[in-house]
Amino acid sequence: MDWCRYRFRSVWRLAAPPDTVYAVLARPEEYPRWWPQVREVRPLDDSTGTARFRSLLPYDLVVTARALRRDPAARVLEIGLEGDLEGRGRWTLVPEGGGTRAVYEQEVVVHARLLRLLAVPGRPVFRANHALMMRGGRRGLAAHLRSV
Repeated sequence: MDWCRYRFRSVWRLAAPPDTVYAVLARPEEYPRWWPQVREVRPLDDSTGTARFRSLLPYDLVVTARALRRDPAARVLEIGLEGDLEGRGRWTLVPEGGGTRAVYEQEVVVHARLLRLLAVPGRPVFRANHALMMRGGRRGLAAHLRSV
């Protein structure tokens, strides 16, 4: 087993139409406004940017994200990641009731030196840290959607 490889899947149920949710998620430069753990996003060009994020652990992760797929008709957003994490992340949005089921899937390999050194003993903590980050994102996005 590669202790530095992670697969995550989060499902967010949101009380807004999928196209509205897609429009918000398609603007990553605005994530720090509603997602507390996303500390900074800096666009580099139309399809690439850097992001810095931190959840409960006192450790920032920095990545360069590149848009791989922006498909408003299918309501899919996919990015490639390089830096402290390398891999992919994908949002898939589907109507559910009067709202949206947003599924985020991520597969990454950790390259940050400290996290690699702590890979085996820290794995449960890193997974919990990611879960807290995603919970903060869901809450922040739900509140943001209520305000727009």
